[in-house]
Amino acid sequence: MGSRHYAVQVQTVLLYIVGVVVLVVGVAVSIGLHELGHLIPAKLFGVRVGQYMIGFGPTLFSRKRGETEYGVKAIPLGGYISMAGMYPPAREGSKPASGFINTMVQEAREASTDAIPAGAENRVFYKLPFWKRIIIMLGGPFMNLVIATAIFAIILCGVGLKTQTTTVAAVSQCVLPATSKAQACASGDPLAPAAQAGMKSGDTIVSIDGTKISTWNQESLVIRRLANQTVPIVVMRGGKQQTLTAAITTNVNYVLDKNGAVAVDSSGKAKTAEVGFLGVQPATAYQAQPASTVLPTVIGAVGKDFAIIGTLPEKLVGVAQAAFGTQARDPNGPIGVVGVGRLAGEAAALDQPVLDRVALLLSIIASLNLALFAFNMIPLLPLDGGHIAGALWEAIRRGVARVFGLKAPGPVDIARLVPLTYVVVIVLGGMSLLLVYADIVKPIQLQ
Repeated sequence: MGSRHYAVQVQTVLLYIVGVVVLVVGVAVSIGLHELGHLIPAKLFGVRVGQYMIGFGPTLFSRKRGETEYGVKAIPLGGYISMAGMYPPAREGSKPASGFINTMVQEAREASTDAIPAGAENRVFYKLPFWKRIIIMLGGPFMNLVIATAIFAIILCGVGLKTQTTTVAAVSQCVLPATSKAQACASGDPLAPAAQAGMKSGDTIVSIDGTKISTWNQESLVIRRLANQTVPIVVMRGGKQQTLTAAITTNVNYVLDKNGAVAVDSSGKAKTAEVGFLGVQPATAYQAQPASTVLPTVIGAVGKDFAIIGTLPEKLVGVAQAAFGTQARDPNGPIGVVGVGRLAGEAAALDQPVLDRVALLLSIIASLNLALFAFNMIPLLPLDGGHIAGALWEAIRRGVARVFGLKAPGPVDIARLVPLTYVVVIVLGGMSLLLVYADIVKPIQLQ
C-alpha cells in the first residue's frame, strides 16, 4: 500500500513538471512568434534588423544569417528585435543636451544612431511612413492574438466544451433542498422520485410526459413544471427504450435563467423557488462547438484582459494586501509568471481524464497570449502600443498640416519619452517582483 502511494506521489510530481515544461515551451514559442510578427514586416519594408532574440541577459546561442543575428538568451521572459534608427536624430540647430533628463534623451539618440551601419542610413525605422511603422509594431501583438485564436479554435471546435448531457450520472436517494448543507441522506428523508421509479446511472432520458428531451437544460425546465404530477419517463438503457413512471415531487431549488444558469437577485444572492423535483444529476461530455463561437470567445477574453489592465493599480493593491497580509488573493486578478507556471503544473497533475488536462493547459497558453496582446497594446514605451501611439500622433500632425496648408512636420521625436520609458520599466519591474512574491507565498490555485 505504501509503495503504491509513493508511486502515485512520484507520478503527480512528474506530471506537475511536465505541465511546467509544456508551459515554458509554449511561452518560448509564443515569444518567438511575437518577435517574428515584428521581424517579417520590418524586413519586407527594408528596415535593417541587427538582432532577433528570444529572452534577455547573456546569450546562450546565436547564429548570424545575412545581416541579422538570431539567438536565445538566458532569461526567457521576453524577446526583442533590434531595428536600426528607432529614434530620429536631434533636429538641426538644437542646443547640446544639458541636465540629467536631456542627457538621457541624447544618449538614447546616439545609441540609435550608432546602430546604423554605413550604407544603411535610409533603412531606418523612423523614416518609414507611419502606417508601415504601425504594421511593424502591431505585428507582434497581432501574432499573439492569432496564436490564441488558433488554440481556442482547437479547444472549442476540436476538443469541444464539457456540456451536460441527457445521460444520468447519478440518482439521488432522497429529497434534499438545494440550499441544504447535508451531504448524505438521513433515515427520515423522503425517497427521491427517480430512485422510486427505478432510474439508474447511465440511463439516457429520451422523453418526459411525451416531451422529447434533447438537452439537460430542457430536462430541468420540464421537470420544474411538472410538480406533484405522476408522469411517464422514457429512457434508453442497454440499447433499449424503457418506460418508467415517476411521481414528481416538489423541492426548494435554484431559479434558472433562460440559459440554464442560476439567477441572482439585486444583491447578488442566488434566487430559490419551490419547483418540481426528480432527483437526477447529468453526465458531462465534450461537445464540439461551431466555428462561429471562436471569435466571440476571443473577444470576450480580450475584453476581460483590458478590464483588468484598466483597474491594474487597484488590483495590485489587492495583490500586495494578500501577499503581506491576511486578505484572500483575487482569483481573477493579475498573476505573474511563477503563478502561471504553478497553474500549468497543477493542471497537468489533476486527477482528471487526459483530455481535460490537455484542454486546460491549452487554455492557459491561449489566455497568456491574449494577456500579452492586451498588455503590449498599452500606449506607453517601451511597449509596442507606445510606438503605435507615436506613429498615430505623427499621422494626426501631418493630417492637420495638410488641411491648413502648413509645412509637413518631421517624425515624432519619441526619444523625448525615454525618461518616461525608464519609469515604466521600473514600475513594470516592481510589479513583476510583487507578483512573483505573491505567487510564491499566496498563489492562485485551480478551483
